[in-house]
Amino acid sequence: MGLHKEASSSSSRLDAAPLLPHHGHGGGGAGHHLSSQPKTFANVFIAVVGSGVLGLPYTFSRTGWVAGSVLLLAVAALTFHCMMLLVACRRRLAYDHPKIASFGDLGAAVCGPAGRHVVDAMLVLSQASFCVGYLIFISNTMAHLYPVGDSSPSSPLLTAKAIFIWVMLPFQLGLNSIKTLTLLAPLSIFADVVDLGAMGVVLGQDVSTWLANKPPVFASAGPMEILYGLGVAVYAFEGIGMVLPLEAEAADKRKFGGTLALSMAFIAVMYGLFGAMGYLAFGAATRDIITTNLGTGWLSVTVQLGLCINLFFTMPVMMNPVYEVAERLLCRKRYAWWLRWLLVMVVGLMAMLVPNFADFLSLVGSSVCVLLGFVLPAAFHLKVFGAEVGWPGLAGDVAVIVVGTALAVSGTWTSLAQIFSSSDV
Repeated sequence: MGLHKEASSSSSRLDAAPLLPHHGHGGGGAGHHLSSQPKTFANVFIAVVGSGVLGLPYTFSRTGWVAGSVLLLAVAALTFHCMMLLVACRRRLAYDHPKIASFGDLGAAVCGPAGRHVVDAMLVLSQASFCVGYLIFISNTMAHLYPVGDSSPSSPLLTAKAIFIWVMLPFQLGLNSIKTLTLLAPLSIFADVVDLGAMGVVLGQDVSTWLANKPPVFASAGPMEILYGLGVAVYAFEGIGMVLPLEAEAADKRKFGGTLALSMAFIAVMYGLFGAMGYLAFGAATRDIITTNLGTGWLSVTVQLGLCINLFFTMPVMMNPVYEVAERLLCRKRYAWWLRWLLVMVVGLMAMLVPNFADFLSLVGSSVCVLLGFVLPAAFHLKVFGAEVGWPGLAGDVAVIVVGTALAVSGTWTSLAQIFSSSDV
């Protein structure tokens, strides 16, 4: 889930990856510039890497550094496999359905209107959840840097974190009332630059802290903690909504799978290094947002404020697919400011009620992202190809559906239990 991730809804393609060329869906011809392999690699990186990485060190403190690393590699491999299932489905259906441009379009081609609605619902939930995560990150970071309010408030709506969300809401209502947000689109590249810069600063601080003081750490935890870590890992790799637009823009589609695999492997190694070093540096004291472990030096504060500013202006762009679907279903595709304000208020209240950033990542990853990223691609592939893939392929699709559904149920239960227990503390 990137700092600027946008899902592709069924009725329009939002070019979240800023390196993608902007043009119509027509065929080749003059002026139709497709993405080279390096550009495709970069676009995959941009579509996947995001704020979820900042919760990985804390997750490693829950799962152990070995188990956390293995989880990341396993989730990366399964995410790649399911992305390629979608690509295979689109290629198989290309003759009868040549205009499949998004995950929602594929759902409609495979299962009719029901398939489109299911994908739309999952994408809307994931987009709104990302925005809740953004507000949690911003408010927790600001409350860490600038403590305000009562240290023991009587209501979760009056905590220091909630106060910062209340302050942000009027500005977010204004930004989210803008019909077109093209002026905010360039922030996507800037967001990635700041994100990578933050990761570099954190890694540097982690190494220096670890060299000065090596706290005790452990390698692996029990099943409940592994389920918790699985949810965060799935969230961190979420980018399934962008794979079809990325494949469509690839100049050499035969090499797309290899480029995608290389990019996912690179991200997995980078995630593993970031999560492990954060945990090794701070041990049991690792916080849910690793940047808050860095103290209040000028460089640390600059990085944290930069991330907050990026997420603040990225939220309206991220909410656009939500408005698109909501206005289509409830307002006959007409612009409705009141509906946008209502949705922003719901997102803000959700952010106030969830105490821990990484806990929320685990909940979203275990529920929406598992269904969207694993279960639906395998189900679509099974329906499109059936027994043609042979028993190994058939067993693989069924296994992903069954195991994914079981993990979604158990992981969601574990994450909710953790959130409620944190709220009671």
